[in-house]
Amino acid sequence: MPALLHRHASLLVFLLALVLWEFACRTLHVPEYILPAPTKIWHAARELGAARWAEHLFATLEVALAGYAVAICLALPLAVAITRSALLSRIVMPWLVVIQSTPIVAVAPIIVVTLGAGVLPRVVITTMIAFFPLVVSTALGLASVPAELIELSRSLRATTARQYWQIRMPFAVPYLFSALKVSITLAIVGAVVAEFVAAEKGLGYLILFTTSSFKIPVAFAALALLVISSLLLYGLVQWLHRRLFPWSQGAQH
Repeated sequence: MPALLHRHASLLVFLLALVLWEFACRTLHVPEYILPAPTKIWHAARELGAARWAEHLFATLEVALAGYAVAICLALPLAVAITRSALLSRIVMPWLVVIQSTPIVAVAPIIVVTLGAGVLPRVVITTMIAFFPLVVSTALGLASVPAELIELSRSLRATTARQYWQIRMPFAVPYLFSALKVSITLAIVGAVVAEFVAAEKGLGYLILFTTSSFKIPVAFAALALLVISSLLLYGLVQWLHRRLFPWSQGAQH
């Protein structure tokens, strides 16, 4: 029994929090527009209908996964390039820091005005948010190879491509997947931010619309679905890491 409790401690704490939340809302008569009870949220979610939820969820996931894929395609070659060239690293890294330091909420309306109100600006916004951790972490992993291994590969006349594929990339795998897990959650954030600025469907749009019309239980349900989606995508990346590269588990530490 103690082992079972220890294994499911997080779930038990979550269920206890829901019970206390429901109890507090009922006992203190908290207005629904301030904090709806979990049962109110559940009923509001059911009333909206599975088809509507699926439409908004797929719209958000479409943008999030597209931006995530673009971020990966841009970040990995750039990480390789800046580890190969110290000059390029000195040129590019400050700009990456500037981009990361710029509040994306402030830039998002400008991007929408420039690129239009379609899917493209939302993908660009998502890519900008998910991009930075991938570049920095992958470059750090590629640069973490012991110098003696690089010298040994050079003494054996290994090509640069072979050096990266057989030596640097295996060292970078734990760093890469750590960044992939962080970036997939950031991609969901980016998609929601983009939907706040310009969208006609999506969970972010639904939250914005329902809060403006004081349908707070629906907004909480959309928020819960966002959290669940983010956790599932995070778990999927973690599963891929364990499945494809089991030897690298814990290697970063």
